[in-house]
Amino acid sequence: MLAPVTLTLSELRSIESVTSASWNALDHAPSPFLEWGFLAALERSGSVGPSAGWDPHYLLVHGELPAARRSSPDQADPSPNGGAPTLLGAVAAYVKDHSYGEYIFDFQWARASTSSGIPYYPKLVIAAPATPATGRRILLHPDLDAAGREAVSARLIAAVRELAQDSGCYSTHWLFTSADERDLLVAAGFAARASFQFHWHNQVPGQARAYACFDEFLGQLTSRKRKQIRKERSRARAAVDAIVFVPGAELDAAALAALDRFYRRTTGVYGGRQYLRPGFFKALVELAPERVQFLQAVRAGKTIAGALFLETEAGLYGRYWGCDEDVEFLHFEAAYYAGIERCIERGLPLFEAGAQGEHKLLRGFMPAICHSAHELRHPGLDRGVRDFLREESIAIARHVEQLSSYAPYKQAEPRADQAD
Repeated sequence: MLAPVTLTLSELRSIESVTSASWNALDHAPSPFLEWGFLAALERSGSVGPSAGWDPHYLLVHGELPAARRSSPDQADPSPNGGAPTLLGAVAAYVKDHSYGEYIFDFQWARASTSSGIPYYPKLVIAAPATPATGRRILLHPDLDAAGREAVSARLIAAVRELAQDSGCYSTHWLFTSADERDLLVAAGFAARASFQFHWHNQVPGQARAYACFDEFLGQLTSRKRKQIRKERSRARAAVDAIVFVPGAELDAAALAALDRFYRRTTGVYGGRQYLRPGFFKALVELAPERVQFLQAVRAGKTIAGALFLETEAGLYGRYWGCDEDVEFLHFEAAYYAGIERCIERGLPLFEAGAQGEHKLLRGFMPAICHSAHELRHPGLDRGVRDFLREESIAIARHVEQLSSYAPYKQAEPRADQAD
């Protein structure tokens, strides 16, 4: 294992200045949303960039890694100092002039700041743009030992603070971090914030094994919820000819057009913002086809509804449900039940179906704490936010406990305090 001594920091403005092999060789844990393909699709489509209010700054730490430890010769990137050191760690940071597309809401902080005559923007955000999914924010090489991880992490955290100062940012926000990153950031002086989502875990309650089939999952629910789900699945599937997962490599222009159309119809109907620019889905399929599954609901030879799923070896992530026709219960089937069934069939331990939605609780998803960490430049505003976060965390914990008491399982799963 490696404990590096000499670390070289660099900053790049495009993910395409880094090789995909070296970036993806870092530990992303279950999430695909900071992988090279997803970030490059955002850039190529203009979904991030100065004009979108997400101005990217990629902070990279290079160092020497013994050749025996390199999983691929492509891990080496050119260094400003010459040679070919290995990419040991990275952070994707964005300078922003708004707070949209973050899903950890600070609009009240911004209003309080500006009403007091204190500038709030620009701000620095470390997150997967427009994606409310937990994942690693400090990406580290998997061959680093404990000392190496500590050294590279410390250098990246310091670099984030330097970037915030150099770019004139008034605050820094690490969003949807892992629990251990939250602890590391708190130790570095950031203030922790708790929120929650509803996640599904492929584990039989009270047992250390995954479900064998969807019926076994149903068997763990109360009779009323079990009957409800069976009714919803039956009616949804009876209303269409087929519901199928189509891999990214097999998606044609018509399928990509349908996916884009569904996304824009849904955001329009519910008054959302269209963070993903035209061309994003096409770029994503071109750059990361192995991650993409498009669930299509087909009737009379036409795809009338669907949802995008991104899949890794350790998790399934549902996104961007939409439809041309409103069909009773089809949303639940396409966005939830089909995903649960896929996780069971493929042995995937985690299913995240997006932000919000207490209706997920009654369908087997349990509340899971999400983490973020924050630091504001103005001392008075920073103190006020920290006081608020302490009170908010107590309220969140109580609310999650209350929600867990309504779990549909015969015996409620002890997962409410788990961090993903």
